[in-house]
Amino acid sequence: MIARDICQRVLKVAVSTGADYAEIFAENSVNHSISMIANKVENIRDTVIAGAAVRVFKGLRSVMATTIDTSEAGLIRCAEKAADALGQGSAQIDIVLRERLFGDIHPVITCPSSVGNKEKIDILKAGYFAARDYNEAVVQATGTLLDVDHNILIATSEGLYTQDRQIRTRISLSAVADKGMGTQTGSCNPGARMGMELFDTVDPREVGIKAAKQAVTMAGAGYCPAGVMPVAIANGFGGVIFHEACGHGLEATSVAYGQSVFCGKLGQQIANPKVTAIDDGTIPGAWGSINIDDEGTPAQRKVLIENGILKSYMIDKMGGRRMGMASTGSSRRESYAYAPTSRMTNTYIANGDDKNEDIIASIEYGLYAASMGGGSVNPTTGEFNFAVNEGYIVRNGEICEPVRGASLVGKGSDCIMNIDMVGNDMEMAQGMCGSSSGSVPTNVGQPLIRVSSITVGGR
Repeated sequence: MIARDICQRVLKVAVSTGADYAEIFAENSVNHSISMIANKVENIRDTVIAGAAVRVFKGLRSVMATTIDTSEAGLIRCAEKAADALGQGSAQIDIVLRERLFGDIHPVITCPSSVGNKEKIDILKAGYFAARDYNEAVVQATGTLLDVDHNILIATSEGLYTQDRQIRTRISLSAVADKGMGTQTGSCNPGARMGMELFDTVDPREVGIKAAKQAVTMAGAGYCPAGVMPVAIANGFGGVIFHEACGHGLEATSVAYGQSVFCGKLGQQIANPKVTAIDDGTIPGAWGSINIDDEGTPAQRKVLIENGILKSYMIDKMGGRRMGMASTGSSRRESYAYAPTSRMTNTYIANGDDKNEDIIASIEYGLYAASMGGGSVNPTTGEFNFAVNEGYIVRNGEICEPVRGASLVGKGSDCIMNIDMVGNDMEMAQGMCGSSSGSVPTNVGQPLIRVSSITVGGR
């Protein structure tokens, strides 16, 4: 993408005013998407993202400049802007770049760019019409097939020169159903860090049916009663609660600035002993996985919480400087236009020893959250409010009628203390996580869990 000798010269300019660290991040990415609505293909779109960022550190100060001109002259100008903004000084670093190959733990069998639009449209149509024709109550369906080819180059004043290619594929299907009680929406959005071979194991028809079934079920549901009660949260996307309410509080983005309820609590019990939580960027083919992070640090498997004890944070280079700790391969950014910071990859609550049937049977009266939706979180306090897309009342240990309009309200630090049963059917689900460094692909996951007491919003 950019020759090593050019990067070396650009970095020397970047440190010329006294920076103690400099970095070039360049990318050339293509996002290809096909969308359907109203029984036809609505659009086929290619988005190209190409440019570079030069970032410099001096102590705890950081400056970044960006450019779309990746010629040597354009990169030199970009480096000069970053160096000038940093202040006056003189170069103290002798830079010699050596190429490093980290390898690829996510081999792609069929690169999406080698597959024509007709074949992709056929896949999307199969899922779309499975959703649209599932039930007469379905009044609308939408679908998108997305593939991303993300190519990055990283060169640093520490001598690193490396590149990585990241291919991801995802299908998203949703359905809207109406049974005369107001419309309800269902969705299903599987994806992976792989090519078109995703559809060797993911049947788009099953994806569409799952989305439509959720919409139809909830369209016929009454409203959820409100109150404090035990809640069983299903595996897969149920893990979004840990991701949002606790995961962000374990990132250096918050911890390094004293803006997390988990600051200074390494080695302390912060969760129920049933809870072990992991962030693992090394899972082959997983949606949130990486070979290297966006500062060139290899991906790691990090045990964040072990049997309720806080073991680790997720740390980027600048966060590590503030905390006096090493990077954990957690630095991520949406594109060259964003300064990177600590982010999650594949974050999940690990399997426990409880049986699913015992978890449900333990609830005399409560809620079963079969599918979670979006919500809001205050990262400083961990206070959250999440919608339940698909919920059911539990009575006398049995899952009963579906209910709509449910939400879960609480505080992350309280919620993980109240997880008193953990099943053994851990599953992951795919999402896009937004933070100060933009939107990045992440997996969330967990087995079926029971929260002994939580506020359920409803009517």
